[in-house]
Amino acid sequence: MRILYYDCFSGISGDMNIGALLDLGVDQKYFVEELNKLGLEDEFDITVEKNNKKGISGTKFNVILKQQRHHQHEEDHHHHRNLRDIEDIINKSSLKDSVKKLSLEIFYQVAKAEAKVHGEDIYKIHFHEVGAIDSIVDIVGAAIGFDYLKIDKVICSPVEVGYGFVKCAHGILPVPAPATAEILKDIPILAKNVPFEATTPTGAAIIKTLCSNFTYGKNFKVNKVGYGLGTKEGEKVPNVLRVFLGEACVEHNEEEYVIECNIDDMSGEIYEILMDKLLANGALDVYFTPIIMKKSRPATKVTLICNEANCNELEEVLFKNTTTLGIRKIKIERKKLERHSKVLNTEYGEIRIKVGTYNGEEIKIKPEYEDCKNICETYGITYMNLYEKIILQYSKEKNS
Repeated sequence: MRILYYDCFSGISGDMNIGALLDLGVDQKYFVEELNKLGLEDEFDITVEKNNKKGISGTKFNVILKQQRHHQHEEDHHHHRNLRDIEDIINKSSLKDSVKKLSLEIFYQVAKAEAKVHGEDIYKIHFHEVGAIDSIVDIVGAAIGFDYLKIDKVICSPVEVGYGFVKCAHGILPVPAPATAEILKDIPILAKNVPFEATTPTGAAIIKTLCSNFTYGKNFKVNKVGYGLGTKEGEKVPNVLRVFLGEACVEHNEEEYVIECNIDDMSGEIYEILMDKLLANGALDVYFTPIIMKKSRPATKVTLICNEANCNELEEVLFKNTTTLGIRKIKIERKKLERHSKVLNTEYGEIRIKVGTYNGEEIKIKPEYEDCKNICETYGITYMNLYEKIILQYSKEKNS
């Protein structure tokens, strides 16, 4: 499992995030080619340069508005795009469907916050933040970088928001700005090390959309570290965003629990929602088995596997989201192959491979399903054909 960890000790903004992802290894040529699929290249240029802040080397990313460059005193009409305009730009582009989807999810986070703050309908409000071309680049660029790195899980530290005041389109407002504060609800924040706006609405929306857990803990093997440089100068800490790319640490013999219950009086439509809730609350696996109960009643046995730490939350999900009156919990020991991930460069692009080893010998090879699915949809190739090609290529490269 590939993990991306955001260390927001000096906050996060859209440009800092792009800088950090490029510093982490996102190919700049690929990044620019994908951005150009928006059809907005006549409106902006980008600069990417290596630099240094308080002894830390990183990447500075910047969006330069072409209209701003040539017409400093003219109002940039692109700042007044609304959500419908942005949806049209993204949906009509030739970006990957996964990139479109993630980009719009991030935009919706900012849109909802701006609408709430100003008391307007989400489609009626014109966003000074979201509608600006640099925010479009930062948000779509975040989705491009995330897709390129093929991340499975995103974790984040508590977020430094800074303190003081910020000048915006509506005047002088306290930090965090109202939209930022709205987006960061339910997320742990700090306001002690940075005497300026450390986290912007765009940065907050990226974190809110991507991250599944907020903790200082880093229980993973670190493969790469990247730094995105901000535009300001921190007094106590450098104005940089640090990101870690790593792999989950796998315990190969673990004590886990099986929790199950039998249900014979619940609509079948509820099971999909139930599975999503169980997985979102830490279940390692969930499956449903058709069974026959007493008096020949057809029923469904709900089974899930989890760690001890998640037992209470998952029991609560079962009681609150099903008709069951009781559950069974069994302690088990599960033995797993040692696993690691590799990235295979194929004629269709990069594909993640899961490799299972036993006593140091590779005995299982499995391409990542989502990567294969995207390629099948893009190139019109069958899954079995693609699967065989991947296994053959991997075996040839391994043997050579």
